Amino acid sequence: MAKKTEEIKSEGQLLSEKLCFDIKNCWDTAAAKDIKDAEKFAEDYKIFLNRGKTEREFVAAALELLKKKGFIDIETILDKGSKGERLKPGARVYQNIRGKSLVFAVIGKAPASGGVNILGAHVDSPRIDLKTNPLYENTGFALFDTHYYGGIKHYQWTTIPLALHGVVIGRDGKRRDVCIGEDEGDPVFTVTDLLPHLAREQMQKKASEFIDGEELDVLAGSRPYQDKKAKDRVKLNLLNILYEKYGIVEEDFAGAEFELVPAHQARDLGLDRSMIGAYGHDDRCCAYAALYAVLDIVSETEPPKKTAVCILTDKEEVGSMGNTGAQSRVFENFIAYLCLKTEAPYSEIALRRALEGSSMLSADVNAAYDPNFDSVYDKKTASYFGKGLVLSKYTGRGGKFGGSEANAEFCQKVQSILNKHRVRWQYGNLGKVDQGGGGTIAQHVANLGVDVLDCGVPVLSMHSPFEVISKIDLYVTYKGYGAFLRDA
Repeated sequence: MAKKTEEIKSEGQLLSEKLCFDIKNCWDTAAAKDIKDAEKFAEDYKIFLNRGKTEREFVAAALELLKKKGFIDIETILDKGSKGERLKPGARVYQNIRGKSLVFAVIGKAPASGGVNILGAHVDSPRIDLKTNPLYENTGFALFDTHYYGGIKHYQWTTIPLALHGVVIGRDGKRRDVCIGEDEGDPVFTVTDLLPHLAREQMQKKASEFIDGEELDVLAGSRPYQDKKAKDRVKLNLLNILYEKYGIVEEDFAGAEFELVPAHQARDLGLDRSMIGAYGHDDRCCAYAALYAVLDIVSETEPPKKTAVCILTDKEEVGSMGNTGAQSRVFENFIAYLCLKTEAPYSEIALRRALEGSSMLSADVNAAYDPNFDSVYDKKTASYFGKGLVLSKYTGRGGKFGGSEANAEFCQKVQSILNKHRVRWQYGNLGKVDQGGGGTIAQHVANLGVDVLDCGVPVLSMHSPFEVISKIDLYVTYKGYGAFLRDA
């Protein structure tokens, strides 16, 4: 059989290959082994995501993995003061920030004062929280009064099954963990909505007014306590159930942390199983990829050239405030601890030089192009499913307010690393100019003098109870994070 003659490319075709940026579909370019690995990575991610639906649960699951890989609490080293051992290349340390944020590192060969390589993600997601005095009775129903957390479309959180996750510190000082609605035999909760037959006025409202924030109260019970002389017997019955199972009394709600999250599990999406639908992809898909990028370094025979650091932080969805958020000193303190235990002698100058010499990928998601809502996207700079991890040079809103922008030198450095390791990447801006926008933890770390670029997974239906990502994008992002930690 005659050999097929190769098509001779025209001058214009050759010039296009040389000058144009060709963003290809990763399913087409990936080797068979990579696709198999991507499927396995996605399966493990789904299991992890189901375990970590709150920031506390995600941190606890990550800590479990770190300890298995030989990471030790840096506090145990700091407690020994000047007599404590120095951290040598290959050492693995972590700091648990009040159970809600986590920082960990693999010590590199180069001194920390020369800078470290950082991956930073957040592990909180939009949800519904209970108020400090939440349980009340109304016309034979017991309900939880709530306050939503983060930017949500209120109407998306009605008529879906919700699970209650919480941490309570009782009068006796003991911690009680609550999780109701995740096991198959558990009851669930819900926010009710008005039936169409009576919703004529409601349907005339703007979408933002369908359900008011104060109307997101959660249906919790309807069976009265069997004592007709008691007051608010449905509420009392629920308090009795909570007391018998968890030892909780009504006063304990005042300082407790209770979160209502979707009760469904992460699932494959699409006939081809190419996607994952779940609650909390923003930003736990990037946090998971970052976690495993660091764990891969642990398994290598040689320590990294530079210290590899990962921060999984809380409160990003509400501005990164508080002592577990990226605006706190927790990250800066951790770098100071690394300098203290790797530099001789420690100095404030060493810390400042370490921060100014450091590089970071702000591992956060971006809005994937959605053909159902074409009008809000700029197709030239939108991110797309299946085309790899997304580099976002700048964030913020119209006029780039409230965001972070990476400099040209650092952008080229990251792009070169990804190209060297054959990691597929694409551009990504959050919609058209003046159409929307948003921020990440990038700006807060950049304020310390660190070079930062936003980089993560494209997501559909962001901030909804059921977000969607591509399996191949998740895997490519994980590989990109690993390349950055090794070569930045």
